[in-house]
Amino acid sequence: MAAALRKILTFGSMLLPYGVHELKRRLKNRHKFSADVASSLAENRPLAGLHSGQRCFILGNGPSVKGLDLSRLQGEAVITVSNGYLHSDFDKFQSRYHCVPQITYGLMTPEDVVRWFDEMHSHLGGGAELFLSSTEAELVRKHNLFSGRAVRYLVLAESFDERTSVEIVDISKPVPRVDSVPVMALMIAMYLGFKEIILLGVDHDRFLSSPYQYAFELKVQKGKDITVNADGTPRRNRHDDFQQAARLWRQYRAIANIARANDIRIVNSTPGGALDEFERRPFQAWFEE
Repeated sequence: MAAALRKILTFGSMLLPYGVHELKRRLKNRHKFSADVASSLAENRPLAGLHSGQRCFILGNGPSVKGLDLSRLQGEAVITVSNGYLHSDFDKFQSRYHCVPQITYGLMTPEDVVRWFDEMHSHLGGGAELFLSSTEAELVRKHNLFSGRAVRYLVLAESFDERTSVEIVDISKPVPRVDSVPVMALMIAMYLGFKEIILLGVDHDRFLSSPYQYAFELKVQKGKDITVNADGTPRRNRHDDFQQAARLWRQYRAIANIARANDIRIVNSTPGGALDEFERRPFQAWFEE
């Protein structure tokens, strides 16, 4: 009887559309991660509200940063991202946290990532805590990287498009994937309890200006971005560029809605740039109060 029932169920499943099987597969594998990563997520819980009521600056890597006097950030809580330790004035302030999103492997090999992480570790101040994607946890463990530094992980496994809640994103659980690292930094900053978050160097205007540029010269990561050619022009066509930009803007819109619902003020003090989801204020104005 049981064998006959299994045959009927198997035959019935063959009649289901492919999309149903794909959905079942995704749901089954949705939050599979190692016990070590699960343990590291639990270590994020004490961070909730750690900087309650304070302000922080999220420093992006757009070329607009070149016009800013970063020495004004001395004594401020600063979150830097990716290659941000290469800013020319990086030694004039202290990075409190540093974020790196999920890494796209291709031109960037695991060996390149090890060299990049070593470079990062040598440039970051000793007090900077690191947030990485859980996809790099095994690599860090295997090569004993970031010795002596606090390293925390985020499981970037959800989608902002499927998230309707306006509660602050809980980084002790799987969180939405990001198309740009400032979105990751914003989730972390809100979880940490910052009530005023100022964005700098978050230009996001490549789809307007075409060549992709940084505020500094890359080192280990130079020539490793699979989305641009050697001269900085995008490899994608406009259609794909706009699709990616729309997805990124939806992520910022979701962040803006969460901030609004939780009485958090996010201000974009990037000189220029295309991001228009947050109120604007000149960088210098923060130090004239």
